[in-house]
Amino acid sequence: MSRLGDPERVKHASEIVTHAAPSLAGVLDAALAEGGWFGPAHEDLLRRASDEADPHERLAAVRAVVDEQTRLGMLVGVAVGFELARELADSHPSTSEEG
Repeated sequence: MSRLGDPERVKHASEIVTHAAPSLAGVLDAALAEGGWFGPAHEDLLRRASDEADPHERLAAVRAVVDEQTRLGMLVGVAVGFELARELADSHPSTSEEG
């Protein structure tokens, strides 16, 4: 796990993700849609948050929806990332050991 904190590895991973970001966004959107993450229940939450009469309560409700969207996006994004890494590893077998 300490390799995850290596600044060079993070920089390299960031460059790969930045380059692939447009297509990855589409994959993430499709995964979220197909998983039903943002279906009718999500629309209901948005409607209830926007209908809140008290401005402070409305802001709290909107923040809660955004927090939930962020968590779901991250969860599904990580799952998609794991699967992408697996596919890349299967299609490009390594010929050398990395340390």
